[in-house]
Amino acid sequence: MKTELIIRSNSSDIDFALLRDGKLIELNNETSDNKFSVGDIFLAKIGKVLTGLNASFVNVGYPKDGFLHYHDLGAQVNSLNSFIKKVSTGKYKEFTLKNFRKEEDINKDGSINSVLKSGQNLLVQIVKEPISTKGPRLSSELSIAGRYLVLVPFSNRVSVSQKIADPKEKERLKRLAKSIKPKGFGVILRTVAEGKKVAELDKDLQNSLDRWKTMCKRIPNTNTPTKILSELNRASSILRDIMNETFTSIVTNDETLKVEIKEYLQEIYPEKENIVKLYKSDVPIFEKFGIERQIKTSFGKTVSMSRGAYLVIEHTEALHVIDVNSGNRSNKAGSQEDTALEVNLISATEIARQLQLRDMGGIIVVDFIDMHKAENRNKLYQHLKEQMALDRTKHKILPPSKFGLVQITRQRVRPELSIKTTEANPNKNGEVEAPIVLLDKIEADLEKYLLSSKNKKVQLHVHPFIAAYLTKGVNSIRFKWYLKHKKWITIIPRDAYTYLYYRFKSVKA
Repeated sequence: MKTELIIRSNSSDIDFALLRDGKLIELNNETSDNKFSVGDIFLAKIGKVLTGLNASFVNVGYPKDGFLHYHDLGAQVNSLNSFIKKVSTGKYKEFTLKNFRKEEDINKDGSINSVLKSGQNLLVQIVKEPISTKGPRLSSELSIAGRYLVLVPFSNRVSVSQKIADPKEKERLKRLAKSIKPKGFGVILRTVAEGKKVAELDKDLQNSLDRWKTMCKRIPNTNTPTKILSELNRASSILRDIMNETFTSIVTNDETLKVEIKEYLQEIYPEKENIVKLYKSDVPIFEKFGIERQIKTSFGKTVSMSRGAYLVIEHTEALHVIDVNSGNRSNKAGSQEDTALEVNLISATEIARQLQLRDMGGIIVVDFIDMHKAENRNKLYQHLKEQMALDRTKHKILPPSKFGLVQITRQRVRPELSIKTTEANPNKNGEVEAPIVLLDKIEADLEKYLLSSKNKKVQLHVHPFIAAYLTKGVNSIRFKWYLKHKKWITIIPRDAYTYLYYRFKSVKA
């Protein structure tokens, strides 16, 4: 497996494209005016306390107040309140919590008005960015994420990522964490901590502890609401979370960003420092790596896949619906059941990619092609779980229901990525798919048509605009087809055809 991170920097924002074996699997955007990212910590002011919802609105400086539920307060919120009061005076400077006297934990079934009062200051962390008309979702159970571990103030718990399966390794990591854990802090060992030595864990712990101390120094005399600790920039957070030996290159068109990434890699993964490169060509960086093409073909309502199959993705207010279609592909499988299984497995791989690429969250319902054999349904379920295993976002997958539907829940922490893939329709008012999307459909149909027309000439009848697009230049798309299939395709412009309509015909040689 080969992993690449391609970073495009503009004057106002930065785009991050994560490629796995050349295929786009994650696309992120970071704007210079984004003040509310997951992981940011604010010194905020409690607004209206809603007893009926057992929650409170919190002013964090966003037009819509943030939402803080009682269950997101954390058991140690009383200790946090006491700590804030002491530090706010400027006299208490023991930020290590070594001698801090903890308060009693709150009742898990208690009421929020017994803990919070309107107008009081509280440290809160963004756990879900503002989405649509809603403000950010907040938690006062703070955590500071490092490369190998997460530091949790006012806790004594030591836990290990569930993705580490070896019980002996879990026990070893717990033992090491307890030996270096400062008093008053809990520690969560991340998946990438597997196999690491105590010196590496301790270095990461000290970095997180330094960030905590720096944050605490900003609390005295600070007006509310104020951000007092920022999450790492998007490039660093991606590298912190997923950097491993499969990374072969990190390419950016920004000199400053290149230097920042190299410095960060020196801290977390020094042996990979040399894979960071500066891109200098006149060809746009996303064009060079084929990312623009993949964006155009991956974000529409219809997503084409290999062998003629395709997905239709619909969005509603409450959930996402994905329909799997076999298309008009020729059936090479031995039976209808085998065909359904083959298409479903291809679709499951693409669906896992689409969820991560678009960052779709909430409830997702997938209508796979019906299969009658229980073993095939189980094979599909296991394959989908394997494909989703690489997704860093928390998710849960249920086995196919009696109706053949698969239900997925995926944590929603930021707005879904939506990219427009339509262009102006030259035939009438409205919009149609971009030519590059139509081209993928034509190429898929061409391969199938050539199999049934081996000894005949093949004609492609299309709208004049598409005909010009396919035949433009010496190294045209049609010429590339000839090199690939060793057969010349005659393209005939048809004025009567609509922009999206095309048809293959075969004539005697």
